[in-house]
Amino acid sequence: MLHVDFRSLILPIGIVRMVAVVLTCICFALAASAGIPNEAKSQWAWCMFCWCFCCFTTLLILILEFTNLNTKVPISWEDFTMAFAMLATLMMVTIAIIYPTFFACSSCSRQIGASAVSWLCFGLYAAEVWLVHKRPGETSGFLTTVPGLLKILETFVTCIIFMSLSPVEYRKFPGTEWCVAVYSLCFIFSLLIIFLTIAKLSFIFPFSFDYVVISFNILAVAMYTTAVVIWPLYAFENKSRPKDCKRCPWDDLVVVTFMTVINFLVYIGDMAYSVKTVFFTQHGQE
Repeated sequence: MLHVDFRSLILPIGIVRMVAVVLTCICFALAASAGIPNEAKSQWAWCMFCWCFCCFTTLLILILEFTNLNTKVPISWEDFTMAFAMLATLMMVTIAIIYPTFFACSSCSRQIGASAVSWLCFGLYAAEVWLVHKRPGETSGFLTTVPGLLKILETFVTCIIFMSLSPVEYRKFPGTEWCVAVYSLCFIFSLLIIFLTIAKLSFIFPFSFDYVVISFNILAVAMYTTAVVIWPLYAFENKSRPKDCKRCPWDDLVVVTFMTVINFLVYIGDMAYSVKTVFFTQHGQE
């Protein structure tokens, strides 16, 4: 028998989620009514996807908690809600920067409105991260820990890299193709770790899941070390930014380079924290 929980809607986190659903829907409607731009279509598609994804996922969480079906779902609910809140926060802050940069102008009222409301959405999802973390019993999952949050950040940064990649540019050299392979493989394995955690399948390994995470982090750092060197070496070979060019493919190469360095540093931090926790903190307690 289905039991509804009206209390889930009047709690602070429930109110924040309901407002987020409305505001992300407004952003999507404003951007859609402004039409499809003639340029920067990948950035536009990314913004539209983020608004749509956050709106529907937040609505799904509200429905599941309102009907108490979240207790029947065979996943770690605290991990899922924290992972989504963190991801949505990152999505909204990038949209709030990307959308006005590429599409807003002094006479573009709809685009300005979508940009302003996106900042409100960012604040709401940041508040949700804090509220989820503070809820009783909601801090035991892997994705609520520092390594878990870093995993979410790693996958998100890679999404920004994918959005900025141009096949025409990276297929010119085997070196840049290798870098894309690095981004793809690390992204897949990070997603796999997140999925195994949320689905409560980390027990399938015959050894501690922590060692799986550490091994992957070491491999990812090694692979990203090559990408940090190879990508700018080939991508900017004998190439400078064209003059009189408002939005150039060269700018996307800069974004990929910057995000590669960011992800490299995140993976280093993830590896260092995981090694410290498993080999020093846990062993010290023993």
